[in-house]
Amino acid sequence: MKISAIIPSRYGSTRFEGKPLADILGKPMIQWVYEGVRQSKLIGEVIVATDDQRILEAVQRFGGKVVMTSPDHPTGTDRVAEVARNLRSEIIVNVQGDEPLIKGPIIDKAIRPLLRDETLQMSSLMTRIKDIKDWLNPNQGKVVVDGKSYALYFSRSPIPFPRDLTIEQILSNPDMKGRLLSKKIFKTIGLYVYRRSFLLRLAKMKSTPLEKLEKLEQLRALENGYKIKVIAVDYEPIGVDTPKDLQKVTVHLSKSHPKPPSIIQIT
Repeated sequence: MKISAIIPSRYGSTRFEGKPLADILGKPMIQWVYEGVRQSKLIGEVIVATDDQRILEAVQRFGGKVVMTSPDHPTGTDRVAEVARNLRSEIIVNVQGDEPLIKGPIIDKAIRPLLRDETLQMSSLMTRIKDIKDWLNPNQGKVVVDGKSYALYFSRSPIPFPRDLTIEQILSNPDMKGRLLSKKIFKTIGLYVYRRSFLLRLAKMKSTPLEKLEKLEQLRALENGYKIKVIAVDYEPIGVDTPKDLQKVTVHLSKSHPKPPSIIQIT
């Protein structure tokens, strides 16, 4: 079964313009994402989908495959679908271009459910929330799932929320924060796997009310009655939405990718 990964990447961003080209230890962020996806054992090809000449040239410089797409796409899903229409792959993996820590083995865990279940149309990943700030951060997507790990809802709000508490009570009591986070509270990871035929149908559907309200594209699938399998993984993503996030990623990667020592020539 042929599987392709497509990384939607645009230069314009209301919170962090030009972030795909932001430098992280000497490489643009889009290169970190691309190289991480290449580590997958299941993905046959990796393609960057962009509408910006600067990103196109950056990907070409590091030897990656890149396709220029329309600048008029309202969402990353639509950009991925444009490229997928010209592919013969049966499964398409949409990897967000602001996930520079993503690695192939994690991506493969999201792909395998579609290989095991022919009726499944879409899957994604989630990881436990360990910091109360992530739970409260509207830039961080959250998800609640049913007993079989199918998504019930995605939101930017802190979900699930304990009815008998207020945010102030939670933040002022360390024990209460610990008890809350000990429960199964998950955040999303910027990665979606689709059957190609479903992705093309999804891209033709109109944006739905909840999708517009939350600005979360996966809600379009739920609002149209489709199931999304969400696999829990032990992985701590640092999605880059702001320059401050970029600093966090740089610090994290510098620990595992130290700069080589300077060579001092003695004459």
